[in-house]
Amino acid sequence: MNRKTDALRRGAQTYGTAAALLVIVLAFSAIRPSSFCTLTNFINITRQMSLLVVISLGATVVMSVGEFDLSVGQMASLGGVAAAQLAVAGVPLALCFTLPLLAAAAVGLVNGWVVARFRALSFITTLGMSTVLSGVVYRLSGGATVFENIPKGFSVLGTAKLGRIPLLSILMLGFVLLFWFLMRHTPTGRKFYAIGGGEEAARVAGIPVKRCKLLAFVLCAVMACVAGMLIASRVGSANTTAGDGYFLKSYAAVFIGCTASRRGVPNVLGTLLGAAILGVLANGLTMLQMPTYMQDIITGAIIILAVVAQRLGREDGQ
Repeated sequence: MNRKTDALRRGAQTYGTAAALLVIVLAFSAIRPSSFCTLTNFINITRQMSLLVVISLGATVVMSVGEFDLSVGQMASLGGVAAAQLAVAGVPLALCFTLPLLAAAAVGLVNGWVVARFRALSFITTLGMSTVLSGVVYRLSGGATVFENIPKGFSVLGTAKLGRIPLLSILMLGFVLLFWFLMRHTPTGRKFYAIGGGEEAARVAGIPVKRCKLLAFVLCAVMACVAGMLIASRVGSANTTAGDGYFLKSYAAVFIGCTASRRGVPNVLGTLLGAAILGVLANGLTMLQMPTYMQDIITGAIIILAVVAQRLGREDGQ
């Protein structure tokens, strides 16, 4: 009897998140079969969730080393505003999308250096950095949306399609594959997980903890910046608060994804599943004309359940 119970528990931990996604899709398909359950809508969902996946991949990396980066929302806003203003200034588009990445890498280095060098709480450190970035964004934009005189080429990344498939969806898939390979099949990824499993043990084993944390924070900041620039490219403008809505959802996707791992650790494919759940929910609830506050309540409840499920999974694995 115990073997059957253990087998069911392991199966729930391994496939429960994917099963939850399937149940949600089937539920909305039954309620709105003519509008939800269509190829066009499913393609649209991949486009809608692509930006969340991009920023969540960075959060996955920094959480794998046992840290948090609360500045990802403001970093996304800064990336979009900086790229848009460079485009308005007539800077070549390649540089418009490259220079903000360098700035993001510098921000990530500062976050990582403070956390690793002084063993400061990443929660407090990145919260302070978020406030700094908020001020920088306001200084650059004056608090106004950047939309005038943006060249048409700026919107290509966010609006182009290959056949029926949005370029954003293709970019999302590319980033997922890249980070999956990094975390699963490279020494760097294994070092990240070793640090997240026990920093002191990793240090004794000879793993360069400070260097790995620096890299994790740099990757997180860069991916947040990429997401912000893609947001601006998609809508053809840059809002000073464009990244605010992605902060909570990005970590929600990571926490939901942790439940897809038997060890309850952040993982790329789990994060993709978590983002898919949030994307399908948002799409379906919008079709049902559900008020925004109800979507927020449901999202928050899912985060709480995911945290509890992650904790229970770790306790069962001990």
